Amino acid sequence: MTEHLVQIVGAILILVAFVLAQLRVLAQDAYGYLVPNLLGAIILTVDAWQGAQWGFVLLEGVWAAVSLWGIVAKAWGQTAATH
Repeated sequence: MTEHLVQIVGAILILVAFVLAQLRVLAQDAYGYLVPNLLGAIILTVDAWQGAQWGFVLLEGVWAAVSLWGIVAKAWGQTAATH
């Protein structure tokens, strides 16, 4: 039961941010979008790793890395697409 709850929390973090971005409530480079994506992806990556679900480890690991890249770029005053 706890494993399912952890998965649901991770998914909800990502999905709420995604829905709010699609509704144009959040910008995709806003911390309010990036941080929940990062946290949710980390949760789901760890859970997938523990279950040896390597496709999901790849998916969520990359999702987490891209979200972290966006956070770092924003903190440095850049957009994620600029160098």
